Amino acid sequence: MTLMRVRRAAQLTLPAELRKALQVKEGDYLEARIVAGGVLLAPVAVVKRKRAFAKIEAAVAQVRDREPNAAETVLAAEKKIAKEVTAARRRHA
Repeated sequence: MTLMRVRRAAQLTLPAELRKALQVKEGDYLEARIVAGGVLLAPVAVVKRKRAFAKIEAAVAQVRDREPNAAETVLAAEKKIAKEVTAARRRHA
């Protein structure tokens, strides 16, 4: 068991053995959740919005509709896309 001390301004120092095990370094983000009996810290990846949207736009630019469906509205297509994005986020959470 590793002990940590709460310092001024509620700062904690994550011991080296935990940083190594979690593969985190200075500047990385950790998500904190209250769980039964304590707090769970988990590393999270944070992507800058501009960079993420640039990648999305590049991917969208490569998409070609093989069989256009004139009956499908733009709104219906956006709903399908939103559904797929939500499903992908759940799989990677």
